[in-house]
Amino acid sequence: MASGLRLYATVAVLGLLGRSGALALPAGLSALTNQWVIVVAAALYLVEFLADKIPILDSVWDLVHTFIRVPAAALLAWAALYGVGGEWRVIAALLCGGVALSAHGLKSSARVALNTSPEPVTNWIASFAEDGLTAFLLLLAVKYPLTAALVAGGVVLLALLLAGWILRTLRRFLSGQRTLPA
Repeated sequence: MASGLRLYATVAVLGLLGRSGALALPAGLSALTNQWVIVVAAALYLVEFLADKIPILDSVWDLVHTFIRVPAAALLAWAALYGVGGEWRVIAALLCGGVALSAHGLKSSARVALNTSPEPVTNWIASFAEDGLTAFLLLLAVKYPLTAALVAGGVVLLALLLAGWILRTLRRFLSGQRTLPA
């Protein structure tokens, strides 16, 4: 789920933890411990960190990364289950891609709404909150994987509820009822 928010930070942190020996990564994720993978992921995170603080640019960044974060999350799940039966790897990749899409969709939808505000403070607060949430999710995934799975399920449920609310609001708006539901 963290990769749906901050893919590059997720890769860099997992690589650093694996390289330092603080976390035993599955064999399929051993490539994350390569120093160049860590350096490139950290550099891309720095670019993302800066881009994420600029209204409108953050939404453009999120739009482009819809096509990067989701497949990358699926790829990480696939690699993490190296040596497990192919059907389980496919299921894990589909589930993790879906969770990443849910997290990414919630994040980018909220940021588009925040960009309607003329001041940049809310954008910065949201961006720093996303950084903190990513760190928290990584800690959960490493220390308490079952809790992390429950949180991921909650995010998917929240995304589905939000999508339903958006569709209902859009239908009302298009049908001529121009007032927003409570």
